[in-house]
Formats: sequence, structure tokens, C-alpha cells
Amino acid sequence: MNHPDTRTLQQLDAAYHLHPFNDNAALAQKGTRILTRGEGAYVWDAEGNKLLDGFAGLWCVNIGYGRAEMGAAAARQMTELAYYNSFFQCTTEPTVRLSAKLAELSPYDLNHAFFANSGSEANDTILRMVRHFWAVQDQPQKNIFIGRYNGYHGSTVGGASLGGFKGMHDQGGLPIANIHHIDPPFWFIDGGDLSPEEYGLVAARRLEAKILELGPERVAAFIGEPIMGAIGVYIPPMSYWPEIERICRKYDVLLVADEVICGFGRTGEWFGSQYFNFRPDIMTIAKGLTSGYIPLGASMFNDRIAKVLAEKGGELNHGYTYSGHPVCCAVALENIRILQEERIVDTCKADTGPYLQQRWMELGAHPLVGEARIAGMVGALELVPNKPERKNFAERGKVGSRCRDIALKNGLILRATNDTMLLSPPLIISRAQVDELVEKAWKSLDMTAKELGITC
Repeated sequence: MNHPDTRTLQQLDAAYHLHPFNDNAALAQKGTRILTRGEGAYVWDAEGNKLLDGFAGLWCVNIGYGRAEMGAAAARQMTELAYYNSFFQCTTEPTVRLSAKLAELSPYDLNHAFFANSGSEANDTILRMVRHFWAVQDQPQKNIFIGRYNGYHGSTVGGASLGGFKGMHDQGGLPIANIHHIDPPFWFIDGGDLSPEEYGLVAARRLEAKILELGPERVAAFIGEPIMGAIGVYIPPMSYWPEIERICRKYDVLLVADEVICGFGRTGEWFGSQYFNFRPDIMTIAKGLTSGYIPLGASMFNDRIAKVLAEKGGELNHGYTYSGHPVCCAVALENIRILQEERIVDTCKADTGPYLQQRWMELGAHPLVGEARIAGMVGALELVPNKPERKNFAERGKVGSRCRDIALKNGLILRATNDTMLLSPPLIISRAQVDELVEKAWKSLDMTAKELGITC
């Protein structure tokens, strides 16, 4: 039985709140889950249920819940200067200090930050900046972006166009002009008899074929997530990204790494490009930048692009009211301080990350799991009807949704994309909590398999 306050909130939610990525009519009938509190790797709902958050909110609560220092940093800045803009030749101290800190942390020569409110806006920013970069060098025809089918770069008009989700493109007349897509790297379904490393090269060379089809003089940039999160944590073979970089350099195509999910320690490195050993020209960040405590995103540009924009670009006719918001930047600085001083990324790489990887891969032995995959602290379980065949269920999504709901009843939050169970816990998760997570995941798989008549 729901508590009275929960019922009231659910009724208000159904009446007045439109949820993103939901069938709102169906959700109103079911009733939303009301979350009320978080601490460390756990959240509690309005019914008092304690849930181990195996998804870190939405890939983002890297330092865990309930860090009072984050609220204190926001309060200090709100008291001193709650807001000022970055227009009209102005800025604020936290904005400047965060720009410098990001230049220090970012790999290679990604030294120049343009702030937004989210990863979606950061990707909208690069769409305009890249086209402007080529136009001021007398190459306005070099305006085509290439992304990947089932890539996710946000849900704004620009971000959703750069991404390659058919369901998103079916709403709102997307994609916008001069954005094309290639197939993503997914060895489990697409690799056939090739080894993962052989397949990585084959998948990467789809980019070269598309560049030659469109004309190198017309292709401005390629954008991709180091690990494709939203579609099901597609972790490419290690051969993939270096080959993508080689192709981009060959045809003078800018390489954009969407690090919104992978950034700030998710792979055990600070950024996914370091994990996969490639050098982007541009990097978009959000989520782990503030561990989700407050909205903030940024686009990081390398020295080459920043120099052209500064020397030839003239006035930059782009920006947001809250670009470089001082409170958001102060919170981001505190988040980075915690990550660094508590050596959270180092611990993830050297200790808890490898332990999670070991325990997560054990789930691959379950009869319902066709493949377990993980890099750092982001992983997936591919649920299949027949383990040896490497094929999906005919009716996509039903089994995954059921497994997700069973996991919730068992006190574990996992995300389901189609029939893939996704993992992305807070980076502060302990070894004991990893054991708890795997135990609850195995139990949930057993219960799902039982409903399907699969013997465990």
C-alpha cells in the first residue's frame, strides 16, 4: 500500500509533469517512483525502500550521494555572487578557475572551455563552432558531420540530429541537414567470425568509406562516444578508436569525443579517449563534471581550433544565459577537488574497478546472459534466448524491462535498454557493495529466467 504522501505526489506528477523519454499516459496509470534521499551508493524512495543505485542516477553521480561539501560550495557562491553572465566582456572567478582546472585535467591540448548547461547543449555548441571554424578558413562547404546510428548526443534538435536514434528522428523532422551516420561497432551482434580486434578495424573503416562517398572536402567532423552508452554500452575493440583517428587525420576531419558519460573517471581513466588511446580535437563533457549535483556542461577545444576562432572568427554569435554560471562552476570545482584529493579515479582504476569487472564478468555464466562486457565502471549484460547463437529476443525490450523491474524489487537499480541490462554505479562503490550488487543481479536474472522457462 502506498503511503498517503506518495499517492498525492503521484497524482500531482500525473496531472502536471511531462517526463522525458516516457509514455506519459502509461506512466500516469502506473505511478512514478518518488525518490527522497541518497547517501553514498544508495537511494531511498518515498515508501522507505533502500535501493543500491547501479546506475549512478543517469551515469553521473560519480562521487556518490549526500556529499555535504557540494551543498556548502553552492551556498558560499550563492551568498557571494549568485549569478552573473559571461556576455558583455564579463566573467566570474569560479568560471575562470574551472576553465583553468579543465585545461589541466583534459588530455592533450584540449585547453579551451565553452560552457553550457548540459551535454546536449555542449554538442549543439560544437555543431556551430566546427562549421564556423571551417567557414572562416574559406571552406564553408566543409560542413557535414558524421555520427553513428544509435549514437546518443542529447535530445536537443542539434544533439538528436548528431545522434542516430531512429525513434528520436521520427519526432520533429530530424536530422537537420548535412548530418550523416555510419553503423556502430558492436562485435557481439555484428562481428561474425572476426576476432574483436579484426572487427574493430572493419567497423572503423566504415568512416573512411562514408567520407569518400560524401567527399573529404565536405566533411567537417566525426563525432562519437568512446563507449556508446544509451544503446546498450557498446564497448569497441581497442583497435577501433586509433583507426578512427588515423582516418580523421588523413582527410583533415575534426574528431569529436562525446565524453558526457565516460568523462571524470568512468573508465578508470579521467577520460575515455585516454582509455582507448586516441587524441580528439574536441571533447564534450557534463554529468560527472558535477556528479549530477547541479547542471553543467562544456565543450573543450584544442589549441588549433581556439587559435582560428580567436584570430579569424570575429564576434562569436553563440552562448547561453547560464554559460559559466558561477554557482555551477563552484560546485564543479568542489566535485573535482573531491575526485582528486580522495583519489577516487585512482581507486576505481587500481582496486574497485578491477574487482567490479571480475565480479560482473561472472554474470556472463548465467544461462540468460549472452555476453557480459565492462570497461572501468560501465558495463552491460546482453540477455538472449539462446546463449550460443548471439541473437536477440524476437520481441525486443520485454525481457529487459521485466528484469529491470525484478531487480528493483530486489533492491537494485539497473537500466534496461531493449534486452540489455546496463551498469554504471557511483565510482565510490565499495567491494562489499559490489558483492551486494552482483548477488542481487544474479538473483534477478534467476527470477527472470524462471518466468521465461529457462533452466538455471
